[in-house]
Amino acid sequence: MSADSGNLMRRISILPPRVAMFLYRRLIEAIGVVLAIVGLALAAALLSYNPGDPSLNTAADNGVTNVIGIIGAWTADFLIQTIGLASWLLPLIAFAWGWRLGTHQGLVHPWLRLVSLPLTVLMAAVALAAIEAGDSWPLKSGYGGVIGTIILSDLAAWSSGLTSYGANPVAIFIGSISLFMLIATLGFSASEWRQFGSRVLWLGHRSVAVSAAGGRAGLKAGRWSFAAARKGHAAARKRLEPRLSGGDDGELGQSKPANHSYVDKKDPPYSGGSMQEKKKEFVAPRTTKAKPGKKAEAARQSKLDLGAGDEYQLPDLSLLETVIVENKSNRADEDALAENARLLESVLEDFGIQGEIVKVRPGPVVTLYEFEPAPGIKSSRVIGLADDIARSMSAISARVAVVPGRNAIGIELPNTNREIVSLRELLESEKLEKNPSQLSLALGKDIGGSPTIADLARMPHLLIAGTTGSGKSVALNAMILSLLYRLSPDDCKFIMIDPKMLELSIYDDIPHLMSPVVTEPKKAVVALKWTVQEMESRYRAMSKLGVR
Repeated sequence: MSADSGNLMRRISILPPRVAMFLYRRLIEAIGVVLAIVGLALAAALLSYNPGDPSLNTAADNGVTNVIGIIGAWTADFLIQTIGLASWLLPLIAFAWGWRLGTHQGLVHPWLRLVSLPLTVLMAAVALAAIEAGDSWPLKSGYGGVIGTIILSDLAAWSSGLTSYGANPVAIFIGSISLFMLIATLGFSASEWRQFGSRVLWLGHRSVAVSAAGGRAGLKAGRWSFAAARKGHAAARKRLEPRLSGGDDGELGQSKPANHSYVDKKDPPYSGGSMQEKKKEFVAPRTTKAKPGKKAEAARQSKLDLGAGDEYQLPDLSLLETVIVENKSNRADEDALAENARLLESVLEDFGIQGEIVKVRPGPVVTLYEFEPAPGIKSSRVIGLADDIARSMSAISARVAVVPGRNAIGIELPNTNREIVSLRELLESEKLEKNPSQLSLALGKDIGGSPTIADLARMPHLLIAGTTGSGKSVALNAMILSLLYRLSPDDCKFIMIDPKMLELSIYDDIPHLMSPVVTEPKKAVVALKWTVQEMESRYRAMSKLGVR
């Protein structure tokens, strides 16, 4: 109440300013609370309205069913009889006003809004009266009540007696005006309506996304990132750890019980041959080494040629270390994976979960077990056992989620011996070499051992976050080197800001820098302002050329 606040403050000006302001704020809060309570009580009375309750129009000896009592029954009957469903606007407006006053947001032009309140309700009643009442409506008058029906009948005579929304333009016009007047009467500003609309849209999209995902968002194409959750507890069972160092695809051993089969149900029945041939599809093949590209196949020079030529020469991959991976037989690994699969099945059976492991997908850091539950087993039961599965399998942590599009649940367990992911192997991979993007970043390997390449140009923003020792610096250096090994200083420029003077000082002399590494906050502000100006200049240039 902006206009009346000055008058009220002048009336209590005999008090000290702080006391006067305190009393004024408490008074406004009290008015807001009263309006909100009145709105809620009126809504409760209308919601529990019963035409059989005693009221001005009904004489009955039975008890009152209205939750507000006899006052609520009389008030609800009077409003429903006179203005019909338009009476619901009264508690809505009262609660909105109370909320604004109680939160000190104020009401602009309160007297004008008080005048517009009855006009808004009457117009809404007339618009609702044009709708034909259904059989469930308990009153003889329509949805607009007696007043809305009378006004509409006069308007209908003036507009050729058409009384339906499809034919009465007057009713449509009045309904539109009442809607706009309601928006104005509530007292919310345009920015608040936009904020409210954006929140409603966000909630709608969120609810649709949650219902569509159905708990399956945890597993996406086998690419999970493991965060160390908690320290593993001692367990009675001991999980075998397979060697995931690579080697040729071997054959699975015969250590599986005869009454349990891991063979895909779609495979033909066993008709002879070794048991290894029958089981070899249980463990999914994993690419332990990325397929090299042309750069890896070409001869490497031992050092850069820093001759007199002016042409910039990209750094050679021989500057990076090569991780030597022992090439051992994969036979023991598959036996260990099969044994772990049986152990995982027994762990689930101990918790009352029946089913079978249909596939094992070993990776460099984690191993994914695809569990197919028995009919009647809810996925939520299995997902809720993640901590118990980790404890029973002697693992640090476990991730459980539904595999999208399949009747399987993915159970991801970390490997005890993690495979080293070499940056050189990623940079010389064929996948990175054939990537069309100039800003490709080598991020690591997925669960199958294939290189994971991301396009920086498709990222509006990139935020690297994590706990101490989680690998933020390694990831940042890998991203920077991915660009330095592919782009010359003419194609890519860097502005590096490192206030802590720890991470980026090693890049201080590279030719890709537009300026030395910025370590002072004031200079960082200048560098960022220049970057903004440069981007705006480019936007204007592209706008003139009509390109994006």
